[in-house]
Amino acid sequence: MKQLNAQLSVHGINFTEFMILQSLENAAENTMRRIELANAVNLTASGVTRVLHPMERIHLIEKRSNPRDARISLVKLTSAGKTIYADALITVESCAESLMAPLTSNQIETLTGLIKKLSV
Repeated sequence: MKQLNAQLSVHGINFTEFMILQSLENAAENTMRRIELANAVNLTASGVTRVLHPMERIHLIEKRSNPRDARISLVKLTSAGKTIYADALITVESCAESLMAPLTSNQIETLTGLIKKLSV
C-alpha cells in the first residue's frame, strides 16, 4: 500500500482518493450520494466528507444538491477528476502488474479464489 500511495502521489492523490474517483467514474452520470460513496469505499460518512473537502478544493469533484431532496448531498466527478483518474488508473494497473509478476498463473488463480471467498 505504501508503494502504491507513493506512486499515486505523482498524480496528487492517494489510494482512498483513487477509489473515490473510480466509484464516481463508474456511477451513473458520474454522480453519487455521499453516503453511497462512503459505503463504496468503506468509509464512514464523516470519513468520506474529510477526504472529499481537499478533492473539491482542487476541483476533482464538485458538490451538487439533489433537485428532489435538498437534504441529500451529491458528489460529481469533474472533467479534471476524470483526467486525473485516467492517468492514475495507468499507474495502479502498472503497480498491480509488478506486484503480481513473481506469481505463477496457478498462484494467481488460487489468490483470486481466496479473495472471492473473503469478499462474500
